[in-house]
Amino acid sequence: MRISVIGCGYLGAVHAASMAKLGHDVVAVDVDPVKIERLAAGEAPFFEPGLPEILTEAIASGRIRFTTDMAEVAGAQVHFLAVGTPQGPTGAADLTYVDAAVAALTPHLGAGEFVVGKSTVPVGTAARLAAEVEAAVPGASLVWNPEFLREGFAVQDTISPDRLVYGVPAGETGARAVALLDEVYATTLAEGTPRLVVDLPTAELVKVSANAFLATKISFINAMAEIAEVVGADVTALADAIGHDARIGRKFLNAGLGFGGGCLPKDIRAFQARANELGVPDSLAFLADVDAINLRRRDHVVELAQEILGGAVTGKRIAVLGLAFKPNSDDVRDSPALDIAARLLGHGATVAAYDPEAVVTARRLHPELEYVESATDALRDADLVLVLTEWNEFRELDPAVAASLVSNPVVIDGRNCLDRDAWTAAGFTYRGMGR
Repeated sequence: MRISVIGCGYLGAVHAASMAKLGHDVVAVDVDPVKIERLAAGEAPFFEPGLPEILTEAIASGRIRFTTDMAEVAGAQVHFLAVGTPQGPTGAADLTYVDAAVAALTPHLGAGEFVVGKSTVPVGTAARLAAEVEAAVPGASLVWNPEFLREGFAVQDTISPDRLVYGVPAGETGARAVALLDEVYATTLAEGTPRLVVDLPTAELVKVSANAFLATKISFINAMAEIAEVVGADVTALADAIGHDARIGRKFLNAGLGFGGGCLPKDIRAFQARANELGVPDSLAFLADVDAINLRRRDHVVELAQEILGGAVTGKRIAVLGLAFKPNSDDVRDSPALDIAARLLGHGATVAAYDPEAVVTARRLHPELEYVESATDALRDADLVLVLTEWNEFRELDPAVAASLVSNPVVIDGRNCLDRDAWTAAGFTYRGMGR
């Protein structure tokens, strides 16, 4: 099929390359000429495992091209809308890019074509945009097909997702939309991927409610970590025990620094803002506590570092291992790791920061930090070691080698990802989260 993808950020670039991988003819559009130039050269503008390979393959096959000219989308049967919805000053989602993309797209739409929303938007947005599209181009329609990408697994989650959700109107238009999306995802559906056909508001709620649930689960176990630290319990063992209950499950029950990135924090805040607009603020009032618990974990690590170093970190050299909000990503948006590194610097510490992929993105936000080229460089002469992102490189560090490099063998395991017994045996004082 001939497909267009509007927006070539994280979501759009992955979706466009993945659609070409599935055999479609794709034109991808973005207003940023530098981004388009890099993508056209086969260079991913961010770190995502697997993306460079499918991008290179798609360009070589001739099934994808990148442009800043919206007119080139003319004739596509499906136009995927994949622009960002950042958090606005009030906490609500900023729909500036969504509205601008639809306005730029409609002059090039034809009757019978579908605009398919991928972006995470407040419930009610799709109905508004659908009315605008139908008024501007009689016979064109808008439906919603939310994304469920996990950074670090985005290519896999696009090509072989755990489910497909189609938000469509009732009647003949909805039936045509379902048939068209089934053609788009024919390969995926042939693999047995579940497909759910729902109305527009339900489709909009799926992604944001899933993120709210996951955020709640993470903050729950971090609240248990706060209790565990007071009473001397081990939150990791606690999570293992309650995780055996099939109703609860072990996934997302890892205590640590909490969540960050470009989705969970902004989505739960935007969800609360939308509930307020809808006149049901009490329905999501609990998310304020979820957010507060999450942010407290950062405070706790800074306070723990101060306690360990005699009440203050001033003049101390601290090795920070990890800057991205999660491993297998260079994303530092709302990253707990980068936030903690910056706070420690603000308290007078010398911070030697290292991340396998996120140094460049971290430097853009906090150029004042000292960035080093390896974990070894960070560990050398450190008075305290902080492991803040659970990269395998850090999990696999030899604690005996680390002990030979540092000035003071003390480690704060901010992700409970190290072998506590091995680090203790190597001479380290080990402090975990809720352990």
